[in-house]
Amino acid sequence: MSHTANLDNISIVLVHTKTAGNIGAVARCMMNMGLSRLVLVRPPLDRHGDAMKFAAGAERILEHAARFGTLSEAIADHGLVVGTSRQMSKRRKNVRPPREIAHELIPLLSRNRVALVFGREVNGLDNEDLALCNELIAIPSSDKFPSLNLSHAVMVVAYELFLAAGAPVPAMDRILASSSKLEGLYAHLRDTLMAIQFIDTDNAERIMFSLRQLFGRARPDAREVSIIRGILTELERRTTQLKP
Repeated sequence: MSHTANLDNISIVLVHTKTAGNIGAVARCMMNMGLSRLVLVRPPLDRHGDAMKFAAGAERILEHAARFGTLSEAIADHGLVVGTSRQMSKRRKNVRPPREIAHELIPLLSRNRVALVFGREVNGLDNEDLALCNELIAIPSSDKFPSLNLSHAVMVVAYELFLAAGAPVPAMDRILASSSKLEGLYAHLRDTLMAIQFIDTDNAERIMFSLRQLFGRARPDAREVSIIRGILTELERRTTQLKP
């Protein structure tokens, strides 16, 4: 059984965008590719109305854009958060191209919201924001000039999703755990691992980043998150009992 992809469940999230004109250009790209949900995190002031000028027909997307102070607030009700990154490092593993992941995202849209997160034009997403992303994508480009304009990057990713949505989509009833539930799990997991001295303040960030990637790839649902937290709670209880 198949269904039509619900592209309205895709959020394009722009974090700390440098110029209002780029936000307008992104809105136009979204309109071209059938996307409607724009989320802005710490957007710049638009004293000259540049966003509307560059939107050129996509003003409605700007008018309905949600605004937040932090990325964690912006993605709290999303089941999957995909960040964009062009810089490779030891911490940024399993970075995939948009075409590869687009076909995995489309079936999820029947029951889940998916956030695609783009960072500031110059430096992209910082490590704190990347840690909130379940998966990472990078757009292949020339080594001689790899940096893409923000709206161009959004267009490439949106285009791949638009193409993937055009094919019959298998029905998927699974509801993923929201980002807020996962953040609760990560905080609980960090506290427990600190309590049993598996991690300490010197390596906690590195270990937790790896664990975030692991759970992000697993895409747990709310029930699975509850089971894991139940295990952590019991582990904490037993550890407390063993203390002299």
